[in-house]
Amino acid sequence: MLKERAEREAIEVFARNLEKLLLAAPYGEHWVLAIDPGQRTGCKCVVLDPTGKLIRTAVINLVNGPRALEHAERTLAELLQEFAVAAVAVGNGTHGRETEDFVRQQLERRKPKQPIPVVSVNESGASVYSASDVAREELPDQDVTIRGAVSIGRRLQDPLAELVKIDPQSIGVGQYQHDVNQSLLEQKLGEVVESCVNRVGVELNTASPALLAFVSGIGPKLAKKIVAHRAAKGAFDSRKALLKVPGLGAKTFELAAGFLRVRASKHPLDRSAVHPERYGLVEHMAKDLRVGLVELVGHTDVIRKIDSARYLSADVGEYTLEHLMSELAKPGRDPRASFEAPKFRDDVRTLEDLREGMVLEGRVTNVTAFGAFVDVGVHQDGLVHISALADRFVKDPNEVVGVGDPIRVKVLGVDLDRKRISLSARGVA
Repeated sequence: MLKERAEREAIEVFARNLEKLLLAAPYGEHWVLAIDPGQRTGCKCVVLDPTGKLIRTAVINLVNGPRALEHAERTLAELLQEFAVAAVAVGNGTHGRETEDFVRQQLERRKPKQPIPVVSVNESGASVYSASDVAREELPDQDVTIRGAVSIGRRLQDPLAELVKIDPQSIGVGQYQHDVNQSLLEQKLGEVVESCVNRVGVELNTASPALLAFVSGIGPKLAKKIVAHRAAKGAFDSRKALLKVPGLGAKTFELAAGFLRVRASKHPLDRSAVHPERYGLVEHMAKDLRVGLVELVGHTDVIRKIDSARYLSADVGEYTLEHLMSELAKPGRDPRASFEAPKFRDDVRTLEDLREGMVLEGRVTNVTAFGAFVDVGVHQDGLVHISALADRFVKDPNEVVGVGDPIRVKVLGVDLDRKRISLSARGVA
């Protein structure tokens, strides 16, 4: 019984961490240059358009002498010149900090200077994705190293859309995940992924089959049919157009429609989380106010005039109306936080650079029952023990921190032989 209790708690820890990771702030639909750092085989560079489509690939080498460095500088300059790159994503693996420094130096030299952020991206599981069936289907003509770089760039653009393609156990945010009941773990993690996908919503015209498969009522087979129909017939111009997909009936449409968005639709509610079965109610509200749907949706001054009590019925309760009014005020809003790049110290790149007493900016990478692991930019996460997480007693680390949270920590000690870093968040302003 105690073992079962411990397993359930470990599964809950994994589920909470996975949820935070999947709901991490997206950089958004922008052009991104992604780099998978490498010394022996070079750094793999890819340019992705705002939808995550691979546009260009290149390889640069930063350690093979002056000529290789000149080629790297020239290649990077050409990529930045040719494409409207809004951010550079660099994997946080070996040689990652050195690659970041190189990119920043090149950006400093550009005239006029452009404030392009260089972001360190956690690449856990990228190698698993690059060798997967999903990656082979998406990028059949590219080798595994290029696929890994693509995954890094897409994680910056939209962590949720990319991480759903990877087995959650490969993402590295669990606790004893290989020792617990695997069927219970798989069931719980599946519920978490589906919940996150449906909470954020999915753009029907850009979503991959892997992402669509987690939308309520769809599943893997139907997701592939939807993408195949989109490729053959063109983009969906409305939610209703989904009914033209072979094998997708009215019941499935009812389950899925509220979680799908069609930004290109002429119907303003197709871009929101309002379910099609409530369109008639919203149209009734607009008619009562003598305005069109376009003048109603997204206009809080008009929405305030609605007397919601008038629309209560056996089918529409207070909770439904409250949710509906909230969605009308901010249609299609993303519940995730705004993106903020992690800030690591430029003079701290390796374990040897760390000194006892240093105060550093970090990012929480994993939360366990005994504390939190923090990335401080040295390719080795440090541990903040539960007793050092706050200036008060902490029973559960999740009360204080979550995966992806920024955190200021003090270095308590560094064990170079065992590659361990002890950190504390106590007394750090």
